[in-house]
Amino acid sequence: MSKYLVIVESPAKSKTIEKYLGSEYTVVASMGHIRNLANSGKFGLGIDVDNNFKPTYEAIKGKSKVITNLKKDVKESDYVYLATDPDREGEAISWHLKEALGLKDYARVEFNEITKPVVIEALKNPRDIDYNLVKSQETRMMLDKIIGFRLSKLMMAKTSGKSAGRVQSVAVKLIVDREREIQAFIPEEYWTVESHFKDFDAKLEKYNNEKIELKNETEADKVLSSLDKDYKVIDIKEKEVSNASRPVFKTSTLQQVAGNKINFTAKKTMSVAQKLYEGINIGSETTGLITYMRTDSERMSPIFINDTFKYIEEVYGKDYVGFVKKQKANENMQDAHEGIRPTDIRRTPESIKAYLSTDEYKLYNLIYKRALASLMAPSKKLSTTVLLDNNNYEFKATGSVITFDGYLSIYDIEEDDDNKLPKMNIGDTYETSDVEKIQHFTEPKPRFTEASLIKEMESLGIGRPSTYATIVTTIKDRGYVVLDKKKFVPTELGFDTNDKLQEFFNNIINVEYTASMENDLDDIADGNKDNIETLKNFYNEFEPLVEDAFKDMEKTKAKETGEVCPNCGSPMVERKGKYGVFEACSNYPTCKYIKPTEKKIVEICDCKCGGKIVEKKTKRGKVFYGCNNYPKCNEAYWDMPTGEYCPNCGAMLVEKNKTIKCSSCDYEK
Repeated sequence: MSKYLVIVESPAKSKTIEKYLGSEYTVVASMGHIRNLANSGKFGLGIDVDNNFKPTYEAIKGKSKVITNLKKDVKESDYVYLATDPDREGEAISWHLKEALGLKDYARVEFNEITKPVVIEALKNPRDIDYNLVKSQETRMMLDKIIGFRLSKLMMAKTSGKSAGRVQSVAVKLIVDREREIQAFIPEEYWTVESHFKDFDAKLEKYNNEKIELKNETEADKVLSSLDKDYKVIDIKEKEVSNASRPVFKTSTLQQVAGNKINFTAKKTMSVAQKLYEGINIGSETTGLITYMRTDSERMSPIFINDTFKYIEEVYGKDYVGFVKKQKANENMQDAHEGIRPTDIRRTPESIKAYLSTDEYKLYNLIYKRALASLMAPSKKLSTTVLLDNNNYEFKATGSVITFDGYLSIYDIEEDDDNKLPKMNIGDTYETSDVEKIQHFTEPKPRFTEASLIKEMESLGIGRPSTYATIVTTIKDRGYVVLDKKKFVPTELGFDTNDKLQEFFNNIINVEYTASMENDLDDIADGNKDNIETLKNFYNEFEPLVEDAFKDMEKTKAKETGEVCPNCGSPMVERKGKYGVFEACSNYPTCKYIKPTEKKIVEICDCKCGGKIVEKKTKRGKVFYGCNNYPKCNEAYWDMPTGEYCPNCGAMLVEKNKTIKCSSCDYEK
């Protein structure tokens, strides 16, 4: 019988923490949330909207046994520590555990990193559950349940859509609005002139000291015909520029940089970060490698800052020691206490690479170097601008030379390359090797990538660190958007659903209202707003709109195929979903028949077994290439085979990113 019971969310976390504590402690996992709103009552909300929004909770499917086992653990212990994550979700889980397990002798403990000193110190400083945080999380859950259940039922009745949500619908609106901007955009032609020299390039900027704009090829040709071969240097400006490093990661910036630089989706980034946070066996110990990864703070603990300053001075020298950056005062920080950083600055990525998977190493390396760089000295460079004259046409060449690398010595992954100019003097003349006229067209704003959508949501104040990855995943999974060259494109279903929601709910499904609601939730968490009043105000505005939409929203007409459903005899119709067009019964959802699709076989090349390499798909829809004689022949490739074989090892050659290479060795054609 243990004297103390510690309850956390995950088995990985429990195993790490249990190694830090003595035999008097037992550490167990709740496996995440244990209770959720029931699907009973009015509209199946599990919320008594007529009685101050009183919730009814029930055990999540499959969690009854977990709760039974936890009750047994509690009975065998003298005292319980609720050690869930340091944010609103974690606070809510602790409260649900307290309620479901009937806890009397308990305390809440929290820690921002899972290391032995921090965990032990947290147990010395227990506190009560923060009920304002719990109310905030509960209010968010109720809002999402009300909007999700009511709008999803509406969308299923009126469109081919499967669901609609409070924030996901606004995310879809952002993507749809951007797509329509692109469709409506009328490009305008313009031209530039560039002169190329042996060691540098220069771009035309002015004529007779006035900024020049070339709107067509005729104007560009006129410039070219007016130029001589010789260009004279008329001005040189040199300026020392100091560039400070970026602050430590927060959730949104980690997801953005991981997406742009190591090709991780937001979902993958958070999944790998979770493992690094919960604990990795690094030979001598099992420890958390990074701090909590759901945060909008960029603060760092004084202990970590001091340790890092000492490390920088020891390894790089005193000149490389930087300063602590202050987060912008107008940013609404909440939840976790620090930015995302390594738990020990001396635990370099290379020193533990052998204990990490490839993905874990990539992400830890990114987090470690960004945190280290954030406390290093700024880089310095000599920025040079040279102006050259040719018959009153003024050309500009720019470049820079790094005079002190500072933080760039460790972290240059997000920096642009600098152009270096040769030493020049006023009065020098240079003969061009080539003058080029270049046609351009103005372009609309680009489509959103995962990274830029998350950045946009954060800047607009919609969503929070714990929700970005879920929102992005949901809109993809529901078929409202697809990714084309890593950029979001709305589907027909996405356009249709967005338009119908905007027709009836444009005062709620918009950026301003959603951001305002996030601020209300923050105020509830701070104890400055009443949660019941917030719910009442929302519901009294929202529910009449839903009732009007059920009456007045026009149902999307599906195209009849001329066939009838073999199950119920209703007409078959064409619908569009996540994976394109399919045929289904018009009597959905009463009848859920979907016509099986004939699989089109795409042959790629001959297989060495005598069969054919054909295009296939995994259960998740990812394309790969395998032999049609499977399972007799196991030949399979992620990249498209060419039908040729490697001259070095005899394996199949494949094409990836316009490069033909061997599927087995390092050979490239």
